[in-house]
Amino acid sequence: MEAKGKSGSVPFVKGFVDSIKRNGGIIIGLLIICAILTVMSDSFLSPQNFANIMRQITVNVILACGMTMVIILGGIDLSVGSIIAVSGCLCCGLITNVGMPSVAAIPLSILAGTLVGVFNGVIISRTTIPPFIVTLATMNIGRGFARIYTKATTILVDDELFTFIGSGKLFGNIPIHFVYMIVVIIISALILNRTRLGRNIYAVGDNAQAASYSGINSKKVTLTVFIIMGFFAACAGILSSARTFSGQFNVGEGAEMDAISAVVLGGTSMTGGVGYLSGTIIGCIVIGVLNNGMNILGIDSSWQYVVKGVVVLIAVFIDYFKKMRE
Repeated sequence: MEAKGKSGSVPFVKGFVDSIKRNGGIIIGLLIICAILTVMSDSFLSPQNFANIMRQITVNVILACGMTMVIILGGIDLSVGSIIAVSGCLCCGLITNVGMPSVAAIPLSILAGTLVGVFNGVIISRTTIPPFIVTLATMNIGRGFARIYTKATTILVDDELFTFIGSGKLFGNIPIHFVYMIVVIIISALILNRTRLGRNIYAVGDNAQAASYSGINSKKVTLTVFIIMGFFAACAGILSSARTFSGQFNVGEGAEMDAISAVVLGGTSMTGGVGYLSGTIIGCIVIGVLNNGMNILGIDSSWQYVVKGVVVLIAVFIDYFKKMRE
């Protein structure tokens, strides 16, 4: 029994060590950023601020988990921010304006957001139109729909279940948003590392033609990945609206860039076929710490975009030079 326990722990330990090696650079970068912010702000290391960071990265982690699959596949999804707005605003409208119970409005709104993912997946898998173009179009369509549906106003929600989804706690002190994040991470890790779909995602991303020759249905894989992305984004939309007890047409603006940034920072190659969820999670923490630190320091939002853009550009260049050396 003892020997079996030891041998069973070896893969976990090896996987953990490999993860540290793969993400050593970004971990060092994160520690440097934290050290700088600690010196510049007394409140950065406070327990309350740590809880704020965890709360702030929840939506990005949910999106980035799906985006990791999309980018490993060799695609990209720019519509996730708009799916957040569509699902969130639709849910709030159904509860407040239609009078629908939240237990019915929430799944219907998640379904609506998932259908956007289905739409993306069908077009991308059945045509040669680049994912960038398809999702850019649905990004604008979704954002326009959210604005029309809300009439460019805020839809307020007064519903106990909806409030609990956004800010509730389990067992008295465990924030429910933390539970959502852990569940999505576990599901995504299982898909990528323990299922045939996960193996097929890597194979199609590495070489779609070779994957097809080996019997993999690349169209089905592509469709499935974009459906998962749509579902995750729709769930993130419900969470975002539940936090503010309202549906706002501009919610989720720029969310796609934060998700892509986290994935790229985590070492996932933009050319597909290479990527690890562990790196994505660390990337989300880096983006969250950057956002939090810049807000604490009172840096203008325009400069925040500049800083994050520079960080992503550096990560892309690192990926490029890695490819050149291989």
